[in-house]
Formats: sequence, C-alpha cells, structure tokens
Amino acid sequence: MAKIPVQFRLNGSDRAAFVDAPETLLNTLRRGLGDFSPKYGCGQGTCGVCTVLVDSEPQLSCLTLAVACEGRHVETAAGLADGPDLHPLQAAFMDHFAAQCGFCTPGMLTAARALLAKNPSPSRDEVIEAIAGNICRCTGYEPIVAAILAAASAPGQRRA
Repeated sequence: MAKIPVQFRLNGSDRAAFVDAPETLLNTLRRGLGDFSPKYGCGQGTCGVCTVLVDSEPQLSCLTLAVACEGRHVETAAGLADGPDLHPLQAAFMDHFAAQCGFCTPGMLTAARALLAKNPSPSRDEVIEAIAGNICRCTGYEPIVAAILAAASAPGQRRA
C-alpha cells in the first residue's frame, strides 16, 4: 500500500508525515511524530484519553484519520505550556491534585482548553458536560472540575 503524505500544524509547528490511508491521527502523533501526550486507551472512542483539538474542536484521535487532518491545526496537551511557563490549566491541575495516575490528564486538559476558549467563565455543569467524554478512574472528577473552574478564574486564563 502506498503511503500518503499529510501535512498539518501541530502545536504551532508545521509537521508532515507519510501515512497509510486507514492510519489514525493518534498513531501518527505517537509513532510518526513523537507526541506521546495523547494516550491510547480503548481504541473505540469511549474513554477520551486520546482527545486532541483539531481546529480548536475536541476530537478523539483514535477515531480520526490522519489524512483528515491535512492542512488543519492539531493541538495536544504537549502544546499547552509556553516554554517553562505552565498553562493556567496545567497549574490548576497541579494545585488541585487533579491528576493521580495522570493517564486521563492530557485528554482532560485538551477538553478543558476547548471549553475555556469558547466559554471563559463556565458553570460547574458546563465543565461537567465538557469533560463527559473523558473517563478518569482515579480522582472521582471533583478535583478535575475544581481545577478547571479555578483555571477559568485565574489571571492569564486568556491563553486558553
């Protein structure tokens, strides 16, 4: 099978890869481009650990074909920090102990980033709805919700 060239902007940098037609964005990010922040969980789109932003919209990278991202903007949790400066969401997750094992954290962060970009002052219910597709088996969600609400009111949140 012939490889297909695909180019997109990943976390602000132009990237290119050669992929098989059925290759997922998750596989391309992890194996082809070395961005290990999106995780492989269920492979069926039910757990949310592979959530990335494609043109600022949350997408399950395990179900998104890499070729469908041609010319688009892809953001992962690896692109949140600005050099050594944590994104307000990352800082809030640390401050509120919102990550225990950390497996769901990248997907939660990208889902929260999408929410705060559209709604910088969400209600608790809006936060819960925004992360509903992301499963966490450790925290019980309360620290995650608290962290997202704290990041929404944090100085510098406009980077969301």
